[in-house]
Amino acid sequence: MAKFKVAWLPGDGVGVDVMNASRKILEAVHFDAEYVHGDIGWEFWCKEGNPLPERTHKVLKETDCALFGAITSKSKTDSEKELAPELKGKGLIYFSPIVTMRQTFDLYSCVRPCRAFPSNPLNYKEGIDITVYRENTEGLYAGVEFCPIPEEVRTAIEKNNKKMARFNKFPAEDVAMSTRIMTRQGCERIIRKAFEFARANKKPSVTLVEKPNVLRETGGLMLAVMKKVATEFPDISWSEGNIDAMCMWLLKNPDKYHVLVAENMFGDIISDLCAQLVGGLGFAYSGNIGDKYAIFEPTHGSAPKYTGQNKVNPLATILAAMMMVDWLGEKEMAKKIYAAVALVIKEGTARTYDMGGNTTTSGMADAVVNALRRV
Repeated sequence: MAKFKVAWLPGDGVGVDVMNASRKILEAVHFDAEYVHGDIGWEFWCKEGNPLPERTHKVLKETDCALFGAITSKSKTDSEKELAPELKGKGLIYFSPIVTMRQTFDLYSCVRPCRAFPSNPLNYKEGIDITVYRENTEGLYAGVEFCPIPEEVRTAIEKNNKKMARFNKFPAEDVAMSTRIMTRQGCERIIRKAFEFARANKKPSVTLVEKPNVLRETGGLMLAVMKKVATEFPDISWSEGNIDAMCMWLLKNPDKYHVLVAENMFGDIISDLCAQLVGGLGFAYSGNIGDKYAIFEPTHGSAPKYTGQNKVNPLATILAAMMMVDWLGEKEMAKKIYAAVALVIKEGTARTYDMGGNTTTSGMADAVVNALRRV
């Protein structure tokens, strides 16, 4: 019997290619796991009306963690258009499978390491090492949205906040609303995780990325919790920065930041900026981590135009697999994978199209396998 049981979720688009590449590396380091395939993605939305079938939920519940590739997501209108004819008009609504998994399994920490590998031609600057802690289950991505807004909701909001009156002048079908809901518990546990990571990894500072001067209630709550939790970590300095200003300061002085913590949407935004500082989405990986389960993934999309072309950079997925191995306790194995990726990038012989070369997806995986023998 294998030591670990991993849910294997390739998804669609380039997800299959990059997952196959990561499998080569896991096999090369003799990672002892049983891989259980799970159906997920656009195909299952179109033909079943559910991009995350219940049978895949069952797979997740029966495994130690999951490795996820990529899936296609489209707007509400386009999603409805592509449903099988027999499913149209039944009120089915597409909801992101990765968001569903985060909420269902309470994977509240989205951890996104953004480290500049030496000699990566795509580095904005050498020496960047920023880790983003993004709250993963609340905020603007919580999924509490309305269009049209029910009359009782419109009336209740106006009764408690007169600023709603100017929107209630419009017909209900002309107004859409997405809510940003945050809890003290949600704010505290992500902030605490950020500080704990900083302490464990000898990072000197944690920076809160928010907008409390405008989003006074939700941003104000996050800032108040930040101040409270920070008192428990006197050895780590902390600061706050508005999301817009942080985008500017990260470009100007990326080496001044070590750990960033943010709510769901702001964390999503800032982590993509940080990813670009260290090479772009081909190097961006993350762990969606809860207290009992975790799902690891590259943060790029499914890139449908490259489906089956064996072209895209698989390093983000390979690094996600490395992060998974580390989370499962195989620390030395994880260090070896990281060192092999670093060696491939430093030598520069194998480079995918985004790096200015013509190495294929599988070719890059082979280069990492070869480097594993030399680290």
